[in-house]
Amino acid sequence: MDKNSAIGLTLILLIFVGFSYFNQPSEEEVAAAKHSQDSVAAAQIEQQQAQEMAVVKEAITELPTGLDTTLTDSAAQVALTSQFGAFGAAAKGEDGVVVLENDVLRMEVSRKGGHPLSVQLKDYRTHDSLPLMLFEGEQNRFALEFFSQNRRISTQDLYFQPSNEGITVTGDGERNLSMRLNAGEGRYLEYVYTLKGNDYMVDFDINLVGFDQLMERNATSIDLHWRADMPSQEKSLKTQQESSTVYYRFNDGEVDYLSERKDEKQSFVNRLQWIGFKQQFFSTVLIAESGLEPPSEVETIHDEASLDVVKTCDARLTLPFAHGAMEQVAFRFYFGPNHYKTLKSYDIGLEHLIPLGWGIFGWVNKYAVIPVFNLLSGTGWSYGIIILILTLLLKLILAPFTYKSYLSSAKMKVLKPEIEELNKKFEGKDDPMAKQQATMALYSKAGVNPMGGCLPMLLQMPILIAMFRFFPSSIELRQQPFLWAEDLSSYDSVLSLPFEIPFYGAHVSLFTILMTISTLIYTHKNMAMSAGNPQMEQMKWMMYLMPFTMLFWFNSYASGLSYYYFLANMVSFGQTALFQRFVDEDKLHKQIQENKKKPVKKSGFQKRLEDMAKSRGYEAPKPKKK
Repeated sequence: MDKNSAIGLTLILLIFVGFSYFNQPSEEEVAAAKHSQDSVAAAQIEQQQAQEMAVVKEAITELPTGLDTTLTDSAAQVALTSQFGAFGAAAKGEDGVVVLENDVLRMEVSRKGGHPLSVQLKDYRTHDSLPLMLFEGEQNRFALEFFSQNRRISTQDLYFQPSNEGITVTGDGERNLSMRLNAGEGRYLEYVYTLKGNDYMVDFDINLVGFDQLMERNATSIDLHWRADMPSQEKSLKTQQESSTVYYRFNDGEVDYLSERKDEKQSFVNRLQWIGFKQQFFSTVLIAESGLEPPSEVETIHDEASLDVVKTCDARLTLPFAHGAMEQVAFRFYFGPNHYKTLKSYDIGLEHLIPLGWGIFGWVNKYAVIPVFNLLSGTGWSYGIIILILTLLLKLILAPFTYKSYLSSAKMKVLKPEIEELNKKFEGKDDPMAKQQATMALYSKAGVNPMGGCLPMLLQMPILIAMFRFFPSSIELRQQPFLWAEDLSSYDSVLSLPFEIPFYGAHVSLFTILMTISTLIYTHKNMAMSAGNPQMEQMKWMMYLMPFTMLFWFNSYASGLSYYYFLANMVSFGQTALFQRFVDEDKLHKQIQENKKKPVKKSGFQKRLEDMAKSRGYEAPKPKKK
């Protein structure tokens, strides 16, 4: 072999080795591929088991009718053993539930499957005054699935034996309940529920004893399938649908969620800390103390025809299995309200279940709105009064900026005749740059900032958007009445229509109408004050159009939000009336005329305008000599 051939073969070998190294799959990808292969194998085994079971059942039905019942029972047990292997004895048992109860919740655990069958929150009711159930009966499915003795086993088909008939805990007490699935010879799967007296959190440990003898040798994980139908609890089904989805937190602390507006499916190859099935005001969260092994998969399903189920959430998770004689996987369940302070107290990021908004909008809610609500909630006052106090506090904080805005608008109003004269001077001339430069020179001489009125609007925008996020998701407002509104967290209705208006609905919300009317009046007053301001003139139609769109948008929204916007407008009217008493337009006009006589240093903005004009060949007129 010559030298060139040796070099060529060496390079090919290096490329092959490098390609293999850099393209080898990660541990997560290997786990995902294995999980996919296991799923295919599971489907094939389940099909084979079903066929074998059908043959056994057919043989049993063909036995003579007068045969001893012990023989038929024995044949049935043979069939169950054939299907479930070591778990055959647990395939037959007594239906029923075991009740776990503390100060805040009542949970029923099913003997068949050993999983939570229903959870009632004792301090809350539905909008029609029924007991509030997070889920009930077949709405919740929670099962471990694994291979044992070449059989696909699902715990939902098997009967668990409870350690007692139920537990009740109050105050600072703590008790636990064991649900055991026996596989003979000292081998069993055990669910241990630990309940505290006044806590929405329930400890949930899974113990695997002797499973090293039951599981396939190549098995490294156990599948957990959790699926729940979210029942309708509030007045507006649409609002619930747009507020319900699956939330999840990665081990690095990042929290994310599936789309609330459409069905979505997401797979993960990273470890998850918790997964939550979140509704508008309540959530069920599964928390893994050591994190959930990849791969994981979550999905939301929405049935348009259903009026009772808001959304279905589905999670397929992976539990590690190391073939130990005794293994434990520690979980916790959170069954409770989406109350910020309560969720925050667990210090695992559950407060992110409440959509407070991102960035500055979330800060306004966290550090201003929620503390005020928490402070005033203990007074026993109506939440309508609390919203009024909150509005007054926010308006008081913004009052100095609002005053500057009013002063700027008043100056623009005083300058209106001179601006109109300037417009006539440039009428018919195709020189917008010169007109703009002359206008800015007038503003500069008079000491007027045409954008001065925009600052308070910019400062108020984060508050308005923060409130838009806070009110529909605030459990504090849930079922809190005020005046004609039965529930400040939902829409108020003073008239039900016999038909539905597109984009509006089949009811009339009075708070929304009051908000719209007050916004139109407020807009009209602002436009009158800003007369002569070209920026405001360009936005005129948009400013008037917005209240009408809000009339349709807010009709089915939280009445507390419409009420807040209405109050904000009314307080603004009061502030304007107060400012008018302190601002004399005649004195302001004299002051502006005096300012015009003083030498004015060109602003950076004006200088840039002149530079742009010069670059286009326009020279500013020189001042005339006296």
